[in-house]
Amino acid sequence: MADRQLAVRMRGITKEFAGKVVANKDVDLDIYRGEVLALLGENGSGKTTLMNMLSGIYFPDSGSIEIDGKPVVIASPKDAFEHGIGMIHQHFKLVNVFTAAENIVLGLKGEGKFDLAAASERIRQICDAYGFDVDPNQKVYDMSVSQKQTVEIVKLLYRGADILILDEPTAVLTPQETDKLFAVLRNMRDDGKAIIIITHKLHEVQDISDRVVVLRKGEYVGEMLTAESTTQEMTNMMVGRQVSLNIDRPDVEMDYRMERIRVKNLTVKNADGVTKLDDVSFTAYTGEILGIAGISGSGQKELLEAIAGLQPVDSGSIEYVVDATGDHEEVEQLIGMDPVKIANMGVVLSFVPEDRLGMGLVGSMDLTDNMMLRSFRDGRSPFTDRNAPRHLAELVVDELEVNTPGVGTPVRRLSGGNVQKVLVGREIAAAPTVLLSAYAVRGLDVNSSYLIYDLLNRQKGNGVAVVYVGEDLDVLLELCDRILVLCGGKVSGIVDGRTTTKNEVGLMMTKLGGGEA
Repeated sequence: MADRQLAVRMRGITKEFAGKVVANKDVDLDIYRGEVLALLGENGSGKTTLMNMLSGIYFPDSGSIEIDGKPVVIASPKDAFEHGIGMIHQHFKLVNVFTAAENIVLGLKGEGKFDLAAASERIRQICDAYGFDVDPNQKVYDMSVSQKQTVEIVKLLYRGADILILDEPTAVLTPQETDKLFAVLRNMRDDGKAIIIITHKLHEVQDISDRVVVLRKGEYVGEMLTAESTTQEMTNMMVGRQVSLNIDRPDVEMDYRMERIRVKNLTVKNADGVTKLDDVSFTAYTGEILGIAGISGSGQKELLEAIAGLQPVDSGSIEYVVDATGDHEEVEQLIGMDPVKIANMGVVLSFVPEDRLGMGLVGSMDLTDNMMLRSFRDGRSPFTDRNAPRHLAELVVDELEVNTPGVGTPVRRLSGGNVQKVLVGREIAAAPTVLLSAYAVRGLDVNSSYLIYDLLNRQKGNGVAVVYVGEDLDVLLELCDRILVLCGGKVSGIVDGRTTTKNEVGLMMTKLGGGEA
């Protein structure tokens, strides 16, 4: 370890927002060439903020940064690029109508007419050197998520970056795509690049990283060599106490398994006439968690929104079993109904959408008012009751350990993980009979994620039909009773979560053909 070459030395880095929210406090961090460093921490621990300062997006309030032993000032992403630093964010910054090559060279200065052919040849050389699979002439709108991510990485390498930061790089990748990405990252590491990944997937940390650094509440708390540590030790250091890493999948004791949702031959098209769901059929039952797997954009969003009455349906039917006593079933068809009409039928439906602040919560409103969004129609007078929503907000903050100055804080000031806790807590508090959840733990730390899994299992135990859209196949296989796999808007198969394998589901996500559980 003594011969390692130090690439970055950060000392005493402190950053505050709004004068009172301390994102980072006196953080020291060393980054070496020829290693993959995993940066871990709970939501709001300051991981992304710290890397945003290294990549020039934020400027530290105090502290110093050295690159290759020389003090530097990084006041913009341009400054970071000049020092060989590049960051790939969760949301890609590509122009859809441009080719890969055009995106990669976009913004670069050159003398006279830019030689795109020469640039394409240089791109191919980079791809051959590290094992990338990129067609320089392919349009971005024709690319998969993993291809877009590859373009982002090649764009940094083309600009000469040798210190690369990846924020949640595998969030929407299949297991096969993740394996390909990790193979490339290892090649880059072996070539002397310094690579930092921010992630919450501890099994991937063990697979790809050489060293782990842990932040807690904005402060550096320790580091460890990956080969000499376990996921349990990493989690304990992140949280500051012993945490169980077992995801339960309890068997619910019920007299019989009752149908709750029936989806038959459902077809949904978007505003441009593109088919997002094609002849989808399945049944969701009480007392089970039905997982929905698929690569990003396979129709998961449209499926949940159609069930919730938020998405127009072209053909097919969605039915709820509203009541079942003995042999009696009352069935209602929901095509063309809005959420209010669905609720008036007696369906208690809770929906945790993918878009937290666009569809789930109002960022400018505080926690109390966001709780009131579900209950304001229940009032019996022209004056809105704020006491019950305030009590609920305080309960959610306490039960889900939401990191906030108080229930009067605007939601937009919370970290992404804390926003998600507020949304999930509000929807579960409605005591639903059907719970639809899209990426409920996306961006959440390990401790918070397991808290959400426990909440979902409690709903399952209460006889709720839970539909869970997830992107982490390890979690889907541990948590869900059955898994419906979508591929290009079609049902590739429905498998038993207890007996299927990660590889089987991954293959079904990329090509049609599967079983029925």
